Amino acid sequence: MEETWKTVERLREWLDAESPLAPDATRIMRVLKITEEAGEVAEAMHGMLGSNPRKGKSHTEEDVRKELCDVILTSMVALASFTPDAAGVFDERLRHIADRSLG
Repeated sequence: MEETWKTVERLREWLDAESPLAPDATRIMRVLKITEEAGEVAEAMHGMLGSNPRKGKSHTEEDVRKELCDVILTSMVALASFTPDAAGVFDERLRHIADRSLG
């Protein structure tokens, strides 16, 4: 998992360097991007289930998996934009939720 967070940090640095926005606006946009990606998961689910009669079955389970990964990665980059210890913050939160839920 350490390598994953190193890659997330490299992506955050790259995005920071390419952003035309002020740092505060950049962080806001990264949080909003999570919602955009979640919408793409919803669209893929609708397409996989064929629940939209106009579009029918337009997506696969693989599409849903890819979009879920995009949500997770986007969230990781957003978290890394709020703390230099994103991995530690995530691990602490995961432990808290697991302890609360699993006893």
